[in-house]
Amino acid sequence: MIVGRCSQWHIRNDGRGLIPRNRSLLLLLVLAVSVTGPSVIALQKPDVKSNLSENRKVELGRALFFDKRLSEDGTVSCAACHDPASAFASGETVAIGVRERKGTRNAPTLLNSNLSKSYFWDGRAATLEQQARQPLLSASEMGMKDEATLVARVSAIDEYRQSFRRIFPRDGITIDTIANAIATFERSLVSRDAAFDRFIAGDKNAISEIQKEGWELFKGKAKCLDCHTHSATAPLFTDAKFHNTGIRAKESTFEALSRRADDVKKMTSSPASLAHDPQFSDLGRFLVTRDAKDLAAFKTPTLRDVELTGPYMHDGSIRTLLDVLRFYNQGGVKNPMLDEKMVPLNLSEHELNAIVEFLRALTSDDTLRLVQSSKPQTRTAVPVAR
Repeated sequence: MIVGRCSQWHIRNDGRGLIPRNRSLLLLLVLAVSVTGPSVIALQKPDVKSNLSENRKVELGRALFFDKRLSEDGTVSCAACHDPASAFASGETVAIGVRERKGTRNAPTLLNSNLSKSYFWDGRAATLEQQARQPLLSASEMGMKDEATLVARVSAIDEYRQSFRRIFPRDGITIDTIANAIATFERSLVSRDAAFDRFIAGDKNAISEIQKEGWELFKGKAKCLDCHTHSATAPLFTDAKFHNTGIRAKESTFEALSRRADDVKKMTSSPASLAHDPQFSDLGRFLVTRDAKDLAAFKTPTLRDVELTGPYMHDGSIRTLLDVLRFYNQGGVKNPMLDEKMVPLNLSEHELNAIVEFLRALTSDDTLRLVQSSKPQTRTAVPVAR
């Protein structure tokens, strides 16, 4: 039953959150708990001495993140689409919510989301708190009817009543405090210390010769660094901007997308609801800005741990990293709004493979161990209050 330990709570492996534990605070030995499997290793240990309150909030957020009772039918938690066994991505082509409802977009990893400038493929959320609350009330994801239903569900659980009273004494249980706790946990999902980091720090033997070749291609001929930027202050290999690569142009004409964009301009629907609509999801950033230059543009994803977070692209339409590189090697798919950086690269198969090998050097040792030691999430229902 017990798979992880925190200062105030035991974490259960049955998808039902917390049970109280009255012992002094311990250093966390787990960053995330695979609800159906053994405890997993830490990616980042909290500073116990400096911020006891924040650590308790992380613990609460972790419990909520893995708790299926936050979904309408008790089958889905946040971890269903952001699974430790898939490096906090999903492994599915698109996200799958309650009652096996298929979404329209691939679920990206939450690792290092503490450094992101916006959230979701279209950037419609400016903060992790905004990101955390949207799936809870989405009919395509966790399916809770409304805020009152969610709050009543959480409030019916004695352990949560006690924990929220301690951590949020003024506000108690609200959708905002639920999202705040989940977002605090998500900020703790930090993945670093990949072989590449050791290489950049001066260990020239940290990566192989073919990975070094791939790094030079990544910076140079392949032009990857133009969008997947990297620096000491921005280490995620993303410019955090939005680009039209033509990924959907191969299946849907740009003229059809343009007609849908014209329809959207007449609508008052939120970007969140339109993003879940198969008719409009491929419009991308345009759903947020309603600006023609953003038509079919999607956020540049991080490349940290990328070998573990497939399938790839906003729609999960490409299964392997090599095929992703082949797509970019051809210059994407032409359309009137194709990003100016999308040009044919004329890379050989050897060069493509060298870049793939380099991308493997961006996998954190800790994250790899986490994936290897975590059992995939299940959709076995847990009892929920009606």
